[in-house]
Amino acid sequence: DGGKFDLIISDIAPNITGIDSADQASSMYFLELALDTVLKTLKPGANFLAKMFQGSGSDQYLKDLRPHFDKVTIRKPAASRKESREVYVVAKGFKG
Repeated sequence: DGGKFDLIISDIAPNITGIDSADQASSMYFLELALDTVLKTLKPGANFLAKMFQGSGSDQYLKDLRPHFDKVTIRKPAASRKESREVYVVAKGFKG
């Protein structure tokens, strides 16, 4: 698979406006763009890591992601504030 990637990491987050619904929509838009890139450029068996803010659209995003990977989990870094909705999606074993 020449030109394909073994790993894609997306740490993209929108500039926060303070309007929760708009901020969440922007965050989900970036995740959708990342997934589109993953589907086009990741090698079979490869992995994907992405920052996600839990909220509207995040459950559906995970449902859309799961068919493309062997395993999808959510991790919250110890350094993240308890009240923060920030988590990381860890997707392993891209099915191609």
